[in-house]
Amino acid sequence: MSLDSFFQIKQNGSTLTREIVGGATTFVALSYIIFVQPAVLYGCGMDKSAVMFATCLCSALACLIMGLWANLPIALAPAMGHNFFFTFTVCGPIAAGGFGLTWQEALAANLIAGFLFLLISLAGLRNIIMNAIPEGLKFAIAAGIGLLIACIGLRWAGIIVDHPAAYVTLGNLKNPVTLLSLYGLLIIGIFLALKFRGAILIGMIFTAVVGYIVTKVWGSAWEYVLVSGASAAEFPQISETAGKVFTSAGLGSLFSHRFQAVILVIFTFLLLDVFDTIGTLVGLGQRAGLMKDGQLPRAKQALMADAFGTLSGTIMGTSTITSYVESSAGISVGARTGLAAVVTGLLMLISVFAYPFVEVFGTEVSIPPEQLGAAPADVPVQCFPVVAPVLIIIGCYMLPVVRHIEWDDFSEAIPAFLTIVVMQFSLSITDGIAWGFIAYALLKLFSAKPHKCPLVVYLCAALFILYYIFGR
Repeated sequence: MSLDSFFQIKQNGSTLTREIVGGATTFVALSYIIFVQPAVLYGCGMDKSAVMFATCLCSALACLIMGLWANLPIALAPAMGHNFFFTFTVCGPIAAGGFGLTWQEALAANLIAGFLFLLISLAGLRNIIMNAIPEGLKFAIAAGIGLLIACIGLRWAGIIVDHPAAYVTLGNLKNPVTLLSLYGLLIIGIFLALKFRGAILIGMIFTAVVGYIVTKVWGSAWEYVLVSGASAAEFPQISETAGKVFTSAGLGSLFSHRFQAVILVIFTFLLLDVFDTIGTLVGLGQRAGLMKDGQLPRAKQALMADAFGTLSGTIMGTSTITSYVESSAGISVGARTGLAAVVTGLLMLISVFAYPFVEVFGTEVSIPPEQLGAAPADVPVQCFPVVAPVLIIIGCYMLPVVRHIEWDDFSEAIPAFLTIVVMQFSLSITDGIAWGFIAYALLKLFSAKPHKCPLVVYLCAALFILYYIFGR
């Protein structure tokens, strides 16, 4: 059987060349995650090389399933936003508003959520769940996560620092690390404005190269390490994370925490996965002209690819894997079939050997707070000057959905606003979602519009209230 007949390339109005170019284009557009994901999960104690290996391997697997089974030009990789929820909320210290889980326990919770998502996909409940959540809350959650990612990016760049009286303040913009981050933000912004393919990846390369040159030539305060300890003998260290979810430190101890807190973590992982996956699949299907009678062909298989990606990811050692909106880059150059996803998957698989570059792009720099313009403290500030600009740009990507919120209807606007704002000031995606659900239910109930609030929202709001009263 030829590639044309297997993928129905001509039938979908494409060519072999377009599919290959489309798959490669999508890979370049999303390849930043190969370097960002290890830096993010490193924040909760996970090994960078293991995370990078798991990211490439499981993304490749999910892409191959999507391409070969669903025959859709949609790539999959770890979801931005989910990884921050994983690190800063689920694994964040309880004193700082987090749940205090270890990364092994967080993987276990994510595994359970992935299994539930698989059951939802098999049972065909996806549309029921998706329609049960008001559009305004969906958009607010997406925008809130985007802003939270951008805020963390600003901190990792040293642009925003802690202040004892004003919560945060502008950092020392003369610091070499901050200057390099600002350069990275500018160069990525320029490439995006000029509509360069792979603007984010190219911008990261430019930033890393400039940082290295400046350090070598002018002796900047940033000691840039081109390759930090990576060698063929120790690469890849997948054993650091693979299978840890099934150990006594993972599933074995997950429910040693407060039951209601664990359930809330699993629910949030599941909710985010459902929103991201279905929303992205529908949006990309519309852009590619693949929708038939308002439905995406082989949607069930596409959701299964997402579920298997997440399940394999948690087993190997990375956070939720979902459909990537960057697939639109490949679609824009003509990709219409699963061959494009297969090409992207194969390139992700080859990227396993790019680990030394993870050390280049993801190197953290420890800086005394006073050098960044913050109050003196014993604990240094961790900055990621190459990754930070990417996070700020991703926040920009995710914010435009707020235009779809009905700001003239205060029963819609206030819950959306609280969702977005509470996420930022609590540094918690879960709390933002909780406040949004509670406000939505109460405002609809007491504004003579109780029938306009889905029963699921009332139920979730009640559970969130009980959690704040008895479980926090």
